[in-house]
Amino acid sequence: MITILITGAAGFIGSNLSEYFVKKDYHVKALDNLSTGHLHNLEHLNDYENFEFVEGDIRDINVCHNAVKDCSFVLHQAALGSVPRSIKDPITSNAVNVNGFLNMLVACREAGVKKMVYAASSSTYGDSKALPKVEDEIGKPLSPYAITKYVNELYADIFNKTYGLNTIGLRYFNVFGRRQDPNGAYAAVIPLFTKQLMNKQSPVINGDGSYSRDFTYIDNVIEANEKAMLTQNTLAVNEIYNIAYGERTDLNQLVSLLKSSLSRYDVDVNDVPVIYGAPRSGDVPHSLASIDKARLHLGYDPQFDLRSGIDEAVKWYKDNL
Repeated sequence: MITILITGAAGFIGSNLSEYFVKKDYHVKALDNLSTGHLHNLEHLNDYENFEFVEGDIRDINVCHNAVKDCSFVLHQAALGSVPRSIKDPITSNAVNVNGFLNMLVACREAGVKKMVYAASSSTYGDSKALPKVEDEIGKPLSPYAITKYVNELYADIFNKTYGLNTIGLRYFNVFGRRQDPNGAYAAVIPLFTKQLMNKQSPVINGDGSYSRDFTYIDNVIEANEKAMLTQNTLAVNEIYNIAYGERTDLNQLVSLLKSSLSRYDVDVNDVPVIYGAPRSGDVPHSLASIDKARLHLGYDPQFDLRSGIDEAVKWYKDNL
């Protein structure tokens, strides 16, 4: 049985990856320090013999060394997300996202891991105004978080060239779906707005609602991780890929889609007004991915557009909030 280490496994993306690979009969070692992840995201996996939870922090090199033992692959999702969080506390964001990432690279190299697939970020495009975003054309980062994710890419490249460690970076674009936490100061927009609308509370849009994003459903991200992990294409390894759906939606359109989906369960959601606030520091105005490179080299073929993804996510939140 092939063993995979998934870091950040109690978080949104990590828990979905853990569930998927456990059910595909991999042995999954799930590492998390539970600072932003939750054990309840993984409790349904405890009955599987091929699932193992390890509580630990990637900032501790010994934790990383122990976690990667006997692992063929590592899916590295552990990070402190959120642009606003990094602006408020850049030191901790750097410690987790850069020092922790470097620890994982060292541990993977010394353990002889076949490949480390890691969560990169669309924030790396920074102030680049070009649309769609193409992997080789980036701008200057607009936040400490964006800097940390770009540094990850640079470190991964050096570890391949210097030590022969194979990596693939997946630049996620605004991932959403089941188990994404709607609570807390740094909640992502889709779960936050969904919860607010369900409770008849007005969502607050930062700016005039014209900022746009390439929202990406979780199952598309799972597909990308699996294909990146298993690819035998030597041209596909040690590269960076945009992982998105390839369509742009502004925040006003997003609220309309959420209301449309939620109104199937409660028609009064349509009457909840939207509040507009000041633009948020560090935000990229527009984001749209070219996914041609991932299609070509990884065979990435995302099945969920925004509307179908929102319908799935809303169904989950209705049953679990």
